[in-house]
Amino acid sequence: MQTPHSPAPPQPLTGLRVIEFTHMVMGPACGLVLADLGADVIKVEPVGGDRTRRLLGAGSGFFPMFNRNKKSIAIDLHTPEGAEVARRLCASADVVAENFKPGTMHKYGLDYDSLSAANPRLIYVSHKGFLPGPYDHRTALDEVVQMMGGLAYMTGRPGDPLRAGSSVNDIMGGMFGAIGAMAALMQRGITGRGQEVDSALFENNVFLVGQHMMQYAVTGEAAAPMPERISAWAVYDVFSVKDDGQIFLAAVSDAQWNTLCTAMGFADLQADPAFATNNERVRARPTLLPELRRRLAAYSAEHLSEVFERNGLPYAPIVRPEQLFDDPHLNATGGLAEITLTDGERAGQTARTTLLPIRMDGQRPGIRHNPPTLGEHTRQLLESLGYGPDEVTSMEAAGALV
Repeated sequence: MQTPHSPAPPQPLTGLRVIEFTHMVMGPACGLVLADLGADVIKVEPVGGDRTRRLLGAGSGFFPMFNRNKKSIAIDLHTPEGAEVARRLCASADVVAENFKPGTMHKYGLDYDSLSAANPRLIYVSHKGFLPGPYDHRTALDEVVQMMGGLAYMTGRPGDPLRAGSSVNDIMGGMFGAIGAMAALMQRGITGRGQEVDSALFENNVFLVGQHMMQYAVTGEAAAPMPERISAWAVYDVFSVKDDGQIFLAAVSDAQWNTLCTAMGFADLQADPAFATNNERVRARPTLLPELRRRLAAYSAEHLSEVFERNGLPYAPIVRPEQLFDDPHLNATGGLAEITLTDGERAGQTARTTLLPIRMDGQRPGIRHNPPTLGEHTRQLLESLGYGPDEVTSMEAAGALV
């Protein structure tokens, strides 16, 4: 974590203003990337607040995870006054990001055509379920596109499609929105004009499974679900070991196979000509893996970790997300940073959150602002747009903003 004597975290997007009309994960993930890199990101919320502030269960971490380093202004876009405030905000923006249903932003004069007429330099990032085409009327969710885009099929066992264990399309869709925004900003530096950028869940999902599509194109053989795939390596699996432990172990080259056999004392396997090369070991997996499982079951996961670590072999303990708070590497390298929670039963308490997985000039982009409370910056932002205190008070009394 940052200390008073630490170098300042990198903020390459300082001076960039982003207005964010987003909710849930995809749009907020785009704003998160831009905010962590130094942009001034203003989150426009309804007067009742982003619904993710109140989600339970698997959704309870959405708001604090994806809304740090942002400011909050709460506006009722259904009122003429609220919609006008939003349009004035956008007139001051470099980037507008949104992830509402097609046509929603047009109703309030907040679509790209309307806003770019007054601000031709505007970059407008739309996050949708589908890029324009036959499916673009459908309501999409991460799980929907995982099912229809082949990812759930590849993740689950045959006959049991299973969504990936994270909001992979929402998060990556937001990342691609941010990448598109930064590319458009570079082009604006050349042409002087902005443009509209589209990012979509379904197309993101298809990009993720593109390697499996290419496997079919190259070999003529359909990819099997990951649990049943024909592995390119003989030793590349989870092993159940002593004391009900589990560990992932791998040997992906002939040199690693020989190291494994030497380290574990498996001289007979090392000398067997049926296991001499990787491809021969792959063909022999039906007999080799059961034998390895039998032998390795005598050792604990901790012992195997020590052996594989000492010999430079690939391995991984099976870790649950909550255990990562105690991960020595994350804690030593500043991969977690404290924020103050704003909503729910633990509002006001601190928690550690994950930072962007990059370094710039030797530093991780860090936390400048906690996730905002609802409407925390409304009055400040309106006054910066030229609204007088009496005007703000009048709109607050009318319920146009919080």
